Amino acid sequence: MNKVVLVTGANSGIGLALCERLLSQDSEGLQLCLACRNMRRAQAARSALLASHPTAQVALLQVDTSSISSVLTAAQEVKLRYNRLDYLYLNAGIMPNPQFDVKAFFKGLFSSRIITMFATGEGILTQRDCVTSDGLQEVFATNLFGHFLLIRELEPVLCQAGRTSQLIWTSSSNAHRSAFNLEDMQHQRGNQPYSSSKYASDLLSLALNTHYNKQGLYSSVICPGFVMTNLTYGILPSFPDFFWTLLMPLFWLIRMFTNTFTLTPYNGAEALFWLSKQKPESLDPQAKYHSLTNGLGNNYTQPCKMDIDLETSEALYERLLQLESEVRKKRKEKLKEAHRSPAGPGSS
Repeated sequence: MNKVVLVTGANSGIGLALCERLLSQDSEGLQLCLACRNMRRAQAARSALLASHPTAQVALLQVDTSSISSVLTAAQEVKLRYNRLDYLYLNAGIMPNPQFDVKAFFKGLFSSRIITMFATGEGILTQRDCVTSDGLQEVFATNLFGHFLLIRELEPVLCQAGRTSQLIWTSSSNAHRSAFNLEDMQHQRGNQPYSSSKYASDLLSLALNTHYNKQGLYSSVICPGFVMTNLTYGILPSFPDFFWTLLMPLFWLIRMFTNTFTLTPYNGAEALFWLSKQKPESLDPQAKYHSLTNGLGNNYTQPCKMDIDLETSEALYERLLQLESEVRKKRKEKLKEAHRSPAGPGSS
């Protein structure tokens, strides 16, 4: 039977590069579903994939992981289309309104921190978050909670007797324990919501393994390294394109001294692709699998222990379950209210 693969945030960057690599390996034996927020871009991505793999099975699914109703609708559609799901890549993510500290950046250029600064954004990046129509912090909802809800909804197609399925999260080297606070898991009071959400996904992955491994569902986390994508370009929206062109030789030079500068989406997708070929039972639930590229441009994957613990991961999991319950309750109340409200002027 064909393997069924669903990738969120698949219309560009690392998500699209992963889809290309998966199809290059096995375009005939794969049912690939691109789950995207923007359907125009999704259609363009599908056309590009089919141009190079004309016989491939590539479907589209509209989903905005920041929206509860969108996630629930998409999950219902997945269950109607597929009776099983082999791989669920939790790749969609945002870093809105990044505030770039130019002074810290140029200071870092001439310090021993230059590699860490580029690889993680530490010390030079903060973000301004906003609230969704569901009353959730947008980064938390998009990067973490929407994906959590999707997993919960897709349990029937992910957890089936006699076979294994994989959840694979796109995390980041920007996932710092210092940015995350369990008492403020949505990061309402901080200015590093992206870092907080990525650290939370590391914790959640560990908890998911604790709760789902016995049902054949395994969760892993990757770091794509420093990749030039739309998210990266968005960090410096006011900088002209030639600025990045000028920086590229510097990035290539830095790659001679560090393996974390993957630079291209194809290289950044290395760990995502590598995990699709592993037996999930053999993977370390406390490791983050890093996409790495050496000075010669060769790609490889390497695990690195995450700065996480079982107690905090379990506490986060319980709080997410509680939030899920609250969100579902509010949604039911809204639907009841909508049914009770009068039809409006002119109704009989």
